[in-house]
Amino acid sequence: MSDAEARVRNLPIWNGTVTLTPLQGGVSNASFKVTDANGIYVARVGGDYPCHQVSRAREAVASRAAFEAGLSPEMVHAGDGIMVLRFIEAKTYSEADVRGNAAACVDILRRCHRDMGKRITGQGAIFWVFQILRDYAHTLKAGNHARSPEIPRWMEIVDQLEAVQLPLPIVFGHHDILPTNFMDDGNRLWLIDWEYGAFGTAMFDLASIAANNSFDAAGEAVILETYFGAKPGEALWRAFHAMKTASALREAVWGMVSELHLNAPGVDYVAYAAEYLGRFERVYADYQSNHGSS
Repeated sequence: MSDAEARVRNLPIWNGTVTLTPLQGGVSNASFKVTDANGIYVARVGGDYPCHQVSRAREAVASRAAFEAGLSPEMVHAGDGIMVLRFIEAKTYSEADVRGNAAACVDILRRCHRDMGKRITGQGAIFWVFQILRDYAHTLKAGNHARSPEIPRWMEIVDQLEAVQLPLPIVFGHHDILPTNFMDDGNRLWLIDWEYGAFGTAMFDLASIAANNSFDAAGEAVILETYFGAKPGEALWRAFHAMKTASALREAVWGMVSELHLNAPGVDYVAYAAEYLGRFERVYADYQSNHGSS
């Protein structure tokens, strides 16, 4: 029995016989499907990750707010690096599913941005991808990561991308728009996993849909028109494509930092970083082609 499994099994919240089944797919946490006499749950084990600015206490606040806002399953326990939520029988999305249901994915994000902030208690966290990328650069340098020589170029690009962002209302965003964080139970869509939930700009969530799910130009237009209710102008397109580039770079560098500081079983952080670094280079080339060097 793993330490994570033992910790979950020993929680005092269970009633009767407890059955645990490991769940696959997490890149930074160990997760289990848990059945007891009262029902079925998902238990996730993972501590604070200062290298990623992840606080489990803040995640618990966001998860509770997401349930109250009707976005996520109910959280029934949080503490000591373990979070337990009610299990939902639902399909986990792939990239193709997100592309095929773009309007619904944008709609649940719009509800997140509209409804979450008023339900957040305690000190509010902020997510600004450009600050995070600069912080990641320091972490890679301190850890003598093999790709450290590339950091100066990345930071120059980060400055370019930040400079073209538009002022938008501050909202509470999800900031981890991977396809596996959307789940469809056949009647409705759910948005799960709030590790990076914080106040910020809607543009990051919108751009991340495109960056992490291989949208084409027509699909990107659907994202922006659905969210803003109008066809985007040139400045909005430029800000969106710049943020899409930053999102892809963040995911790549996340993998590099995780390579130094995390050790989730079965996760190849080097391959993860390489995949998203390839995406970053492609979307940055498209950004330069469409919007010059501004």
